[in-house]
Amino acid sequence: MMHQLKSVFVLCFCLLLSQLQAQQTIVKYLSGTDKDHLVQWNFMINTGMNSGKWTSIGVPSCWEQQGFGTFNYGEDKINPEETGMYKYAFTTDPAWNNKKIFIVFDGSMTDTEVKIDGSPAGPIHQGAFYQFKYDITPILKPGTAHLLEVTVNKKSARNSVNRAERQSDFWLFGGIFRPVSLHIVPTTFIERVAVDAKADGSFGMQVLTKNTQKNQLIEIQLQELNGKNIGLPFKVAATADSSYLTNKFNGIKKWNPEAPNLYNAIISIKEGAKTIHTIKQRFGFRTVDFRPKDGFYVNDVKIIMKGVNRHSQWPESGRTLSRAVHLMDLAAMKDMNMNAVRMSHYPPDIEFLDLCDSLGLFVLDELTGWQKAYDTVVGRKLVKELVVRDVNHPSIIIWDNGNEGGWNRALDGDFHWYDPQKRFVMHPWEKSNGTETKHYQDFNYVTNAVLYGTEVYYPTEFMHGLFDGGHGAGLDDFWNEMMKHRAFAGGFLWSLHDEGVVRTDKGNRIDVVGDRAPDGILGPHREKEASYYTIKEIWSPVVIHTKTIPQYFNGKIGIENRYLYTNLAQCKFEWKIVALPKAGSKDQEKILQKGIAVSPSLAPGEKGWLTVKYPSNAIADVLYLTAYDPSGKNIFTWSWALKQPEELVKQATNIAAVSMVTATEKTGGLTINCDGIMYDFDSVTGFLQKVFNGKETISFGGGPALAGAKLTLTAFKHYKD
Repeated sequence: MMHQLKSVFVLCFCLLLSQLQAQQTIVKYLSGTDKDHLVQWNFMINTGMNSGKWTSIGVPSCWEQQGFGTFNYGEDKINPEETGMYKYAFTTDPAWNNKKIFIVFDGSMTDTEVKIDGSPAGPIHQGAFYQFKYDITPILKPGTAHLLEVTVNKKSARNSVNRAERQSDFWLFGGIFRPVSLHIVPTTFIERVAVDAKADGSFGMQVLTKNTQKNQLIEIQLQELNGKNIGLPFKVAATADSSYLTNKFNGIKKWNPEAPNLYNAIISIKEGAKTIHTIKQRFGFRTVDFRPKDGFYVNDVKIIMKGVNRHSQWPESGRTLSRAVHLMDLAAMKDMNMNAVRMSHYPPDIEFLDLCDSLGLFVLDELTGWQKAYDTVVGRKLVKELVVRDVNHPSIIIWDNGNEGGWNRALDGDFHWYDPQKRFVMHPWEKSNGTETKHYQDFNYVTNAVLYGTEVYYPTEFMHGLFDGGHGAGLDDFWNEMMKHRAFAGGFLWSLHDEGVVRTDKGNRIDVVGDRAPDGILGPHREKEASYYTIKEIWSPVVIHTKTIPQYFNGKIGIENRYLYTNLAQCKFEWKIVALPKAGSKDQEKILQKGIAVSPSLAPGEKGWLTVKYPSNAIADVLYLTAYDPSGKNIFTWSWALKQPEELVKQATNIAAVSMVTATEKTGGLTINCDGIMYDFDSVTGFLQKVFNGKETISFGGGPALAGAKLTLTAFKHYKD
């Protein structure tokens, strides 16, 4: 009897488990999931590398990085009619009988035609960076093998798509570069939701359904991420295919980039006690306001965005990325004390936005359009695909309608059709809708904007980092000037990383297209360049105003809180005083004393003093101070010399005899000799020409050259001191 009861229990449990699984959307990948997990499909390309023969290719991928087709940057000048043909066989599950089945493409460049067993899945999709899907239920048979055929044309049949996407200042890849999957749902199902959760706990959600009946309900249960229910479920009758549910919650934790608190909403179609279909949607409670002539406010706090522009790119895989790459980029941004990122110049992978939600970054999400815009017909479809996919991310605070002239103003209002939050819509590089975002302003322009500008001010591209030449070099001056603007909202550096790709047609060397694409703070594989550390200090939310340590130091260091939401009492400060080894010594630096400085309670925007218990009789060389944020992340380490230069020079001259320095004049130049090293100067230009170190000559190639200015040497003199 006991054995029979156990068998009945197991059977009931399996039936219940089966029903629970059937209530949720089933996702079956036909491709791999990222650059490191590919699935081989049959493939042939019509021109370029390895063309004219059927072979295989990993999907998802950019086909150039798999050794096919033609590399182009900026415009499809070579082989513009490049076309790739894919085939993949799959089998449907008998359990999918009486279900709706959608095939979903997360991204395919550029025009994509999809067929199942020779039958079109739907109209050809135009536009590379957007998620699209087809209902293929009528074509499929449960438990049967089917053939998927996909034809991808790099060049779109629609000119405005080519102008917006393929005449642009970035690499123009081809292929199915994001995953392809089947989504299986009941015949009555939740199509999508759009959330509007405010900082005061107000909650609204539009729920769009298909084939609901009058005796059914739409129900929402809010949960913490650990699964704990928040209050009771609330519901509304499913009288139409679109329902709007509202509620108010007390004691919620708000979302902001310094404390990215998130929740889940469990949305279900119910019929009595039976669940017809259920989905889970993650979101955050936060309110975004645009206030003309003032700024952007998130949760009633005026924000300053310390941001960067980020291309979705990896050298070996092009636009096809992975969670590891996303985390690498986000870790670098957070480590540089950034709080914002702009999606230049197209929507990113879904997973990147998920990570922005959970790790905490403000996001500007962008419709493609560099210099040229989509026409209204295709643009209207792509705005819908953009907003419908991304609307529920609390990290997104602004929609970008194109870039640098690639705006179709007729599309501005379309964003709000699908966004109950009615987020601000902007045109990067333009004075529009009360904002000023002009790119690459010179210092005089910034000063004028500070004096006379009334628009909310945040350049969406500035400090162009060509060969790392612009970020750290001028950021401090520009940023301090921008901070004086009465309606300052921040800015976005160009750009996060160099757009280098591995050229499979050129011996796998990395190509940055001369000077068109090496604009990053990071190298192509995210190598840190010098500006990385400069930005980390300048954009530190903890600002240190004490520049030098005086001879009679009282231990007080001037400090300012530039967080938006965090009190400095939540941070930690460590100090240490160090003796450095003597020149030429093999000794290590020696920590003489160290300790914890009590964090002052300073609200955002406040200034005060941090007290270091500095011993007055310490014989030390350097004082170090390190700040840590509430999670323990290193914000920055500052250092101060504790000895005056004159004292150091005196010590150095006492250690070793001063070397004899000789200067020899010659026609057109001067040679200085010291310690066996010869320095040759050009007396016409004043530049150091070369150095001979006793073994080889080190050329300086004519010395540094100041661009945009002509210098004339008026006098060349030399003397001993």
